[in-house]
Amino acid sequence: MRLCFLVEEQYRHDGMPLEVIHQLRAWDHQVDVLWPGRSLIRISEAIQAGSHDAWVLKTVSGGPGLTLLEAAASVGLTTVNDVRAIRGVRDKALAAVIARSKGLPVPVTYAAARPEEFAEIAEAEFPLVVKPADGSSGRAVRLVATPDRLLDPVEPGGPAGAAGGLLIAQPYVPNSGTDLKVYSVAGELYATERCSPLHPAHAVRERQVPLTPEVARITAEIGAVFGLDLYGVDILLGPDGPVVVDINDFPSFRQVPDAVARVSAAVLDLARNGTSGREEFVREASVREASVRTAVGEAGPVNGNGQEAGAGPVPMTGRPGAVPVPVTGKPGAAVLTATGQPGAAARPATGQPGTTSAPATPAPPAPPFAVPSVPRPARPAASIGGGR
Repeated sequence: MRLCFLVEEQYRHDGMPLEVIHQLRAWDHQVDVLWPGRSLIRISEAIQAGSHDAWVLKTVSGGPGLTLLEAAASVGLTTVNDVRAIRGVRDKALAAVIARSKGLPVPVTYAAARPEEFAEIAEAEFPLVVKPADGSSGRAVRLVATPDRLLDPVEPGGPAGAAGGLLIAQPYVPNSGTDLKVYSVAGELYATERCSPLHPAHAVRERQVPLTPEVARITAEIGAVFGLDLYGVDILLGPDGPVVVDINDFPSFRQVPDAVARVSAAVLDLARNGTSGREEFVREASVREASVRTAVGEAGPVNGNGQEAGAGPVPMTGRPGAVPVPVTGKPGAAVLTATGQPGAAARPATGQPGTTSAPATPAPPAPPFAVPSVPRPARPAASIGGGR
């Protein structure tokens, strides 16, 4: 397969995605790398239909990489993750609205262009967590105890605002000072705990931890709502239960066993079979096209799947022909067999992915639990070129 990775300067020496690129090349796949932050890119030549099997983005929010990925999607190239899903989570204000509208546990969210505007929020809702709507990697996240501290600089000598960008504020969720990070690798979940950026003095050893059914369900629903395949979710265990405070596309996957091989295999699978968001887009387009054909008398009645009446069913979730592969045996891992990708589980983390031969070793024990089926609703998509 031929793949193209968009990697920005911040991740020039980062193991994720550079080790994934090396692994894919070791599996004899052709991988081109574009550096949008430090090179001239001849987009008229680089972005053409059929040029690659998929484009993969590893860039900071607000960087130039997302525009190039959107350009690739506009000519019909597969993107990992689906480009509309990426746009939906990289704009934190947009993500908060989408998540809350779908019943996900996210804090009440306020938006303003200037931090002093948050002084209108009732003092009873303080302390607030204030951060840029297009932030990433914990950049410029701060805890504001009282309204009179809103104009304190983020860093000594630095500005208080977001350099003209949109800010969001959310009431602080009381917690132990430990963040729970849950990673999804094409349907397989891993939970890790680490120190909260708001409590740097709280010593926490970053490690993999068991994943509870409730947190697994929430994480799976996020993938279904936004159309994500490779993603991470930051969750706080507050007094009223888990609360989602951030969603990331293509995160670091730290503490995930055999992360490089697993992510590499997932990228190949998504390049071959399409991403969750792309499948939804194709279905929507098929329904629209069939509706038009029916209106002009070119076809018979169509059903809700965009098929002519009497045609065989089209799976509305997952990928036809996917065979479940049991993957467990590691603490904190959960196999999702019905989260919008029925039966799609991570491939073995070693060897060339995509083979269909039976494993040489006995099947591992059954997972501690299976996440219940999460129907994939019609996802509100950010418009191309919109957002920040």
